[in-house]
Parts: sequence; C-alpha cells; structure tokens
Amino acid sequence: MSPRPTMLILSYSPIARDARLLKQVARFTQRFDVTTCGYGPAPEGVVEHITIPDDQRYNDLNGSLITLKRYRPAYWRLSAVAWSRQALKGRRFDVAIANDVEAVPVAVKLRPRHGVLADLHEYSPRLHDDNPAWFARITPWFEWVVRRYVAKADAWTTVSRGIVDEYERNFGFRAELVTNAAPYQDTAPTPVGTPIRLVHSGACLRNRQLHVMAEAVDAASNDVTLDFYLTANDPPYLQELKDFAASSARVVVHDPVPYAQLAETLNGYDVGIHVLPPINFNNKLALPNKIFDYVQARLGVVIGPSEEMVYYTDHYGIGEVAADFTREATQEAIERLTPESVARFKANADASAAELAGERQVDVWDAVVQRLMSRRRGLLRR
Repeated sequence: MSPRPTMLILSYSPIARDARLLKQVARFTQRFDVTTCGYGPAPEGVVEHITIPDDQRYNDLNGSLITLKRYRPAYWRLSAVAWSRQALKGRRFDVAIANDVEAVPVAVKLRPRHGVLADLHEYSPRLHDDNPAWFARITPWFEWVVRRYVAKADAWTTVSRGIVDEYERNFGFRAELVTNAAPYQDTAPTPVGTPIRLVHSGACLRNRQLHVMAEAVDAASNDVTLDFYLTANDPPYLQELKDFAASSARVVVHDPVPYAQLAETLNGYDVGIHVLPPINFNNKLALPNKIFDYVQARLGVVIGPSEEMVYYTDHYGIGEVAADFTREATQEAIERLTPESVARFKANADASAAELAGERQVDVWDAVVQRLMSRRRGLLRR
C-alpha cells in the first residue's frame, strides 16, 4: 500500500479556532497526511502541528526598511515568517495551502512537489486603506509581496467575487471563489412570533458601528428585539454597547458562544442583521461568514447595501436591504419586517441551505488540489 500524499497547511492564525482553516483540515486529512503550521494547539486529525510561538508576530514590520522601500528584507524579517521558514527548512510536501498573503512566500520557497494553493482571505493591499498613512506606506509593500510571490503560486482562491476581480485586474491571476460558507445544518426554521427577534454575532469592533443596529432596533416602530453575541475585541466599545442595552428594553448583549454551538443558538431567532459600513475596500466587498451562519440557522437577514451581500440576499430572497448604512435607513429596513415576510425569508433560507453550505465551497478547494496533484512534475514551474 503506497503512502498517502503529504500536505502543508500554513497560516499565521490560530488554526484550531479558524473556521475557514478548519474546513481545509477536515477535508484534506481524509486523503492526505496533513502537517499544519500556525499559532495555538493542533487541530484534530493532522499528523503533525508546528506551533508558532505567540511572541513571533506576523505583522511586526520594520518601519525603517519600509521607509527605504527595502521590501524583501522587510518581509523575510517578520518574526513569524523567519521562525516558520526555519522550522520548515528541509521539509518537502506534495502540496501546500498557504493562507493569506503573508504565508504564501514561505510556501513558495518550500517548492512543494505539486505546487502551492494560495488562499487569500481578503484583498490585502487595501486592508486598511481608510488609514491614509497605512495606505501610503504599507500598500506598496503588500503589492510587492503579491507581485513577487503570490502571483507565483500555482492556484489561488479568495472569498468574494469582487476580490477575485481585483486581484486579476491588478496582478494578472484569476482566483477561484470559495466563500466563507458555514457547514450544512440539518435543522428547520422556527415559527415567527412576537416580537420579531433579531440577532448579530461576531467581533466587537468600533469600525463596524454596531451601535447603529442597536439604535435602529431601539427606535423602530414595529415590535422587534436585538440580541448581540460579541467577542471582546474592543472592551471600551463593548462596554458602551452594554450601557446602551441597559437603557433599552429591546437590546441585550451576550457573551460569545463557541462556534460549535452557534447554529443552535441562532436558530432560536428570526433575523440575522449585519449592516457593515464600507469604511475600507475590504468592508465594501465583504461577504462575511455570518451571512452563511444565518442561512444555516434558517434565519432571514437585514443588511446594508454591501454589493456582495446584496447579491445573495436578493438572489435567494432571504431578507431586507437598507438603502444606506445610516441608523435611519437601517431602521426603515427593520420596520419593513412583518411576521409574514420574515416567515417567507426563513423558508427561503431553508430552501437554499444545502446549496449555500460550506461543503459545496470546500469542493472547490478539493478540485483545485486534485488538479495540482495530477500535474506531471516536469511541468511544474519554479
């Protein structure tokens, strides 16, 4: 019996807590001996996990090197890059999946026998383009990394149609679309009662302007409530939301629930809400996993006019779209909700859940990796 092929999954994130990475691990450990390299504990099913120490950061750019536009040493001297490159030195894998731009050069330099799949979780060159200083200094560095190394990967995937187009427009490679869809849940919509129960789960970040949704629910003329399940990314802002909730009979802020319990928790609600202001390029083109979490929980949605989210909301008939990202427009969208319309949205989410499930998206990665593995080694370019 021949040995199984080998795969490296490299990510500068805590892999065991990263929903997108866990999908890769779950699928490919079925056919490959998978080694992971990232922060935190080993994910289940891998043959080896190389733990990057927490003090080895992936974003500790040397400002002097950036000022001098010495982009090559600026990249290779990133702490996590230098550490992982040394830890992986001399190892050979059949194929590697490098998650996000910063990981791709390390994987490319390893020269896997059948190539590198670059999974790009966002459009990194414009990650913080709402910050003029960041845009002026760091965007050119990211563009260099993408042009010099990411474009030399053998296949690419990314999270939304707009980001697919942007990478092709600026760097010439065409990524395939793999959304952050949630795993299929074998469940059913719950009946819509009174009040209509809205919910939002995710990170507590001030630039997401979560207070807009809270204020819109609080001011709405129809009978609605809003429950938040928030991680404490910004404790002062989280406290502000808790203070607002304490003064409102309609808004409650909960601690986050583990991802494994999220679908069951969400299923008790009626509508998932996510009005994400387009403060930067990636927010403008965002297609967040929470939209798919809401679908798998068989909820309707209320969103702002974010083009990627609008496509799914309209195409599958699962919710209301606010005219803009203001409190007033969000309130108007909430006030359009009725028990009848919400029941229809939930039924449409139920009808679409299998098609929009994460398993369908993981099939795209599987097909890409199969293509890489089927190539003759003499055709590999490096």
